[in-house]
Amino acid sequence: MATVETAARLHFGFGNLSLAHERLYGSVGVALTAPRLRVEATPADAVSATDDAAREYAERAAVLLNVPGAAVTVEQRLPRHVGLGSGTQLALAVYAAVARANGIDPDVRDAAPKLGRAGRSGVGVAGFEQGGFVVDAGHPTARFTTDRPADGEWQVPAVVARHELPEDWRFVLALPDADPGRSGDEEESSMRAVVERADPAVADEISGVVSRRLLPAAAEGRLSAFGDAVAEVGRLNGAWYADAQGGVYRPPVGTVVERLSDCPAVAGAGQSSWGPTVYGVTDATGVDAACESARDALRAAGVDGDVLVARVRNEGATVRGGVTGDPVGERP
Repeated sequence: MATVETAARLHFGFGNLSLAHERLYGSVGVALTAPRLRVEATPADAVSATDDAAREYAERAAVLLNVPGAAVTVEQRLPRHVGLGSGTQLALAVYAAVARANGIDPDVRDAAPKLGRAGRSGVGVAGFEQGGFVVDAGHPTARFTTDRPADGEWQVPAVVARHELPEDWRFVLALPDADPGRSGDEEESSMRAVVERADPAVADEISGVVSRRLLPAAAEGRLSAFGDAVAEVGRLNGAWYADAQGGVYRPPVGTVVERLSDCPAVAGAGQSSWGPTVYGVTDATGVDAACESARDALRAAGVDGDVLVARVRNEGATVRGGVTGDPVGERP
């Protein structure tokens, strides 16, 4: 049996959504330790799986790997369509588990486009591979315009910067009981509209924040500066998304972000991807106050929800079983 364990990621925003610039997208995000995903697979003569999404990815994996199949079980799962990267992590975990169950070391970066993943953001793949805080290069605008190419006809964006963040940093996650974030055809349609209208000047502002504030703060482990910079990246991204999602943050996320940002223990707060997950950046000493502020923020927004705490996951996914060697993410 092969076992793959990974976890959520936060997506702070893109570097550029304007067709006026040479590179499109270019995502900024971080791998987390929670919530977690665990997938198991055993070799079999055909594909079977415990849920529809896992079965679809297992069927694709069997074709790509040229193996008969595998029996796949999702033991722990991530919340779907809430801004935590569940689709990419499930696709890569299933692929890696099917590969290892059949005696093959997985190359998830090569497989991701063929699984329909990393069509815009490369943070999920990079997080699965090596964890940490990541900025990717995006896609060439001339190749990757408003319409995403067919599955498999792109490359996962290269990692242009990666840093391990301090172990005492924490991300407080507020998960409102709200409509799921956009996915599938709805997300494609929304992104197309956003890209067609995106102001290129916003990308220039984001570039300055990332290069002069965010990357130095990540490299030097300065919590306050890091939190302030990722929050600014999120606010600037919200200017692009305002028409598509009903504001800089999607309702009722704006209220949660505002209240969480007012907490002295929180260095910065924002919306992950399309939401509704809200993150707050803090550390071990401030986590209790940040959690209480997150609960208050949910109440102020008039919604129920969960509050979770995660650390930075500074390593890749854990892949065990099947063949030995140097698989993606396995820790000694």
